[in-house]
Amino acid sequence: MKEKGLMYDKCVAFSIRMVKLKEYLATHNDFVMGKQILRSGTSIGANYSEALSAESNSDFVHKLKVSMKEIFETQYWLDVLVQSGYIDQNLYSSLTNDSEELRKLFASSIITASKQL
Repeated sequence: MKEKGLMYDKCVAFSIRMVKLKEYLATHNDFVMGKQILRSGTSIGANYSEALSAESNSDFVHKLKVSMKEIFETQYWLDVLVQSGYIDQNLYSSLTNDSEELRKLFASSIITASKQL
């Protein structure tokens, strides 16, 4: 199988963390926020996968920007979860660090790809 790259691998790893977070939240009888963060957190990588087969450079940039929006939504849900006491500060910090790393990677890729438009 062809190597898909660092960003793809980081998106998959983050998605797996979101799946596990949803499972954890379900054991604490939270289903609504768990579903929301699962959708936004896994959508980051799904949109990136679409970007890898973009029809043009502008389509590629657009899909990266959609992934970036999902990163911001995921961070919102993480803020809600920690402030409501569903997750502790350590888990919050770890997940926030991962989302921030993705945000920086996507921002850099958007800048680079936008220069080629």
